[in-house]
Amino acid sequence: MRRRLLWMIPLALVIVAGGWGLHILWLAGTFRRIHPHFAGSCRLVRGPVGPEDITIHPRTGLAYISASDRRAVDAGKPVPGAIYAYDLNAETPLPVNLKPNADVSFQPHGISLWVGKDGRDVLFVVNHPAGGTVPPANTVEIFDVSGSALVHRATLTDPLLVMPNDVVAVGADRFYLTNTHRHPPGTMQTIETYLQLSGAQVLFYGEGGFRPVLDDVIFPNGINVSPDGRTLYVASTSGRVLRMYDRDPATERLMFRKEVFLDSGPDNIEVDEQGDLWIGSHPKLLRINKHGADPAELSPSQVLHVTKEGKVDEVYLDDGSTMSGSSVGAVHGRRLLIGEIFDDGFLDCEMAGHGGA
Repeated sequence: MRRRLLWMIPLALVIVAGGWGLHILWLAGTFRRIHPHFAGSCRLVRGPVGPEDITIHPRTGLAYISASDRRAVDAGKPVPGAIYAYDLNAETPLPVNLKPNADVSFQPHGISLWVGKDGRDVLFVVNHPAGGTVPPANTVEIFDVSGSALVHRATLTDPLLVMPNDVVAVGADRFYLTNTHRHPPGTMQTIETYLQLSGAQVLFYGEGGFRPVLDDVIFPNGINVSPDGRTLYVASTSGRVLRMYDRDPATERLMFRKEVFLDSGPDNIEVDEQGDLWIGSHPKLLRINKHGADPAELSPSQVLHVTKEGKVDEVYLDDGSTMSGSSVGAVHGRRLLIGEIFDDGFLDCEMAGHGGA
């Protein structure tokens, strides 16, 4: 009997491990079939390499695009990153590098534009300086927008910036920021990812510096706020959900409201003029790293439209042949700009019968 029990214990462990492995594959969308569709037309705009995040000025229609050649960074041969401007009102818009003199210490990631009622515009940029450069490992760069120029105002850093990804401004000097993981790259981060562990923090920055405000989200990635500032949205990538929080702008107190299942790995969140959400997403999560390592390995792209009430509509889906690894969908009227993590260029799309007025 004892010998039989000794055999049953490892067998049970194998069954549990196998079941968990299948669960992870299911969560990652491995078994999902991709049926590409989009009601509209798109053109690929080349220039920005790794245009991971895009945000559009609601009044002017000027898009700001964060770009970093992540494959070059990973290969130990970094090139300077950039912030591009792209004017949606131009007859034939072209991306213009607003930081042409940047060096390799500028590797922008998530961005957020604060549009003040007094006409003041401020761009917040999560930055990951390339290895071996002088600045700290992770920073937030703050730029005042002056005409067509970005005037650098401040560099912020803190040990709490473990794995900063995205940022959303709630004032000219205040913002929220997501850390995708509790641990830096390494074994513990891998365990955290595959065991679906919470503990990664959402931070708030204001008077007094950085402080944690959330630590119960699995893989917090994109972040944004409603136009009235009273709802905070956080994308949980490996959790495949959008989390909504009631926010008190006076105290910055957050109260969990609800969770919306997306059946995909959400990345960056943009909010349109009507207050609806547009999310660049990854229907097959395990394909992203493969595509990062080898451009020939395609990763499907997806853009979701989520209403304020939580109704989800899949607006764009591609098998990766047009664009791989979509990370953001930014909307202005019927224009939809779709960014990606690794490759050269973003999509400029015209939606048919969908989108804001």
